[in-house]
Amino acid sequence: MHTPRIKICGLTAPSEAAFCAEAGAHAVGLVFFPKSPRNVSPLQAREITRVLPPNVASVGVFVDASFETIMAVSETAGLSTVQLHGNEPPELAEALHGQGLAVLKAFYVTAPPLMERASAYPSATALVEWGKGVLPGGNALAWGGETPPLPRRSPLVIAGGLGPDSVADIIRRFRPDGVDVSSGVETEPGKKSFDKIQKFIRIVGQCQVPGPIKEPFTHDEPKSPQ
Repeated sequence: MHTPRIKICGLTAPSEAAFCAEAGAHAVGLVFFPKSPRNVSPLQAREITRVLPPNVASVGVFVDASFETIMAVSETAGLSTVQLHGNEPPELAEALHGQGLAVLKAFYVTAPPLMERASAYPSATALVEWGKGVLPGGNALAWGGETPPLPRRSPLVIAGGLGPDSVADIIRRFRPDGVDVSSGVETEPGKKSFDKIQKFIRIVGQCQVPGPIKEPFTHDEPKSPQ
């Protein structure tokens, strides 16, 4: 039995990243989408990633951005991983993976892009949410009562509507490789609660899933020398 990996998403300050790393998060997420209250610039993101230890992945969240934009932001911000949260084609995910970046691709149970498309992205972790809100991401929409068959060929991350009070049940139901939380550990949009982060990480640490874990936030091959 093993413990799922944890990503805390939507950070906006270096102090949040330092706390997440110290508390035991495996990855932090930085949003590059101007309409989001958690949006950061590449230079702001660089200040955040600088405080992270090497074992904590820095994940950039993009929505229908071009390969060139994602690569330029990743270099400036010091990202190790990218999360594609729009309608990006499989070719983009493969191209980014080929550049040494780990890739997460978002899918939904009840809206496109549907999770059934995950098999078309063989190099990407499948990040699955229940439904689609006004903005890309979970929008705090809770998971429904049914337990649909989820993609398992690649690492699986469950996101959307998670929080300290719901994550244990989600892990029990879906046995994911990782969980992703944002608004569920905030005091207001874009402002993280250290108490909620600590509680979330502690609860996940008490949960077990059948192993081995497929690492969801790291590249599955050594990166090429820079």
